[in-house]
Amino acid sequence: MADLPEQLDPEVISRQVRREVDRALKRNIKGLDFLTAGREPVGHMPRDVLYRDGTAVLYRYRPLLDDVYRVPLLVVSPPSNRGYIFDLAAGQSFFEFLLQRGYDVYNLDWNPPRRDEGGLSLDDYVARFIPEALDKVQRMSGQGEVSLAGYCAGGTLATMYAAIDGAGDARIANLLAIATPVDFDHMPLFQTWADKRYFDVDLLVRELEIIPPEVMLGAFDLARPANRTAGRMQLWTNMWNDEFVKSYRMFDRWAAETLPVPGRYFEQLVKSLMWENALVKGTLEIAGRPLALSDIRASILNIVAQHDHVVSLEATAPLMTMTGSKDREQIIAKGGHVSLVAGPSALRRLWPLIDEWLCRRST
Repeated sequence: MADLPEQLDPEVISRQVRREVDRALKRNIKGLDFLTAGREPVGHMPRDVLYRDGTAVLYRYRPLLDDVYRVPLLVVSPPSNRGYIFDLAAGQSFFEFLLQRGYDVYNLDWNPPRRDEGGLSLDDYVARFIPEALDKVQRMSGQGEVSLAGYCAGGTLATMYAAIDGAGDARIANLLAIATPVDFDHMPLFQTWADKRYFDVDLLVRELEIIPPEVMLGAFDLARPANRTAGRMQLWTNMWNDEFVKSYRMFDRWAAETLPVPGRYFEQLVKSLMWENALVKGTLEIAGRPLALSDIRASILNIVAQHDHVVSLEATAPLMTMTGSKDREQIIAKGGHVSLVAGPSALRRLWPLIDEWLCRRST
């Protein structure tokens, strides 16, 4: 009898069956480990608290080199998210990367607002917390100029402050906007979520005072309704890959620890930015002063993700077209919203480009 083709050989089939059974057993064992494991540790770079002011907390990350760049870097976290996204783990930490290259790194981060902080507004974030943090950074570093960076809504706050700074003290040397929404007319899914015909933001703020994280997460779920299911399926497929599971757990913890935000701040995000697009139209006032993007004089690096489902390239465009800076550059990186600030891919591709741009402007 002629030999059976290899794919029909009983021994080959038997080995394949045993391999698949073994893989299924390992997947189930790993799945049980995943379900029973504690939270994945995050944030490994040593840091010191420089000051606290209600919901705001300023950290300085301890330098790794004896000689650091002259101009310090202050990074503003989004008020609805923990700042440890910049320092997930060794080899996946944006701050570790910066410290290894000689930057003096500070982070303006946020704690959950207390019940009596429901009235905190854009005025507090832009005209109180950021300048207070800058004062501390300047005193600690002994420098008059600071580079200011922000991610997502933290970038929007940093952009607002850069406009105030450009019309006044001009202590911001460089503005790094990472996935930063500026033109909110180009965030259609969030516009749908906050449609003024159906979204009673006044009632929500009046009843809750502090907006719980579930409200913010609802907007992201609307943007990508199948994202959680797809993520779980991808996790199950890669359950025996320890590195994948570890990374998934860190990102999952960060997403799960979304912060509540003050009601007044949330109301202004919806009304002034989502509904009125006031930052682009020049009708936004901070602490009683009109705010104009054209007043931004700092050098600008606009960093956008090619497949960002949260902040599109068009939403960031005014940073390159409406600001008064004479030094503007843009990086469009592969990946999505979070991959700009965390993960091995950013370490290899994006962060060296940021370093190349910033090092020449930090001496």
